[in-house]
Amino acid sequence: MELGKVLVYLGLFLLILGLLLLYFPKLFAWFGHLPGDIRLEREGLRLYIPLASALLLSLILTLLFNLLRR
Repeated sequence: MELGKVLVYLGLFLLILGLLLLYFPKLFAWFGHLPGDIRLEREGLRLYIPLASALLLSLILTLLFNLLRR
């Protein structure tokens, strides 16, 4: 039964995130543009490695999931 709850919460979270990305794309414009993110742009090559953005997102999601679990 626990797995069912987790899947429902995950589905709701993804639905809300998808709607936010669809209707408010400027909310996430910071992703990939923080200090610590690696961006290489050359002719014929674009490389994005969002290290700082991924760490910040991981921290936010960890806090959110810990709050939902309690």
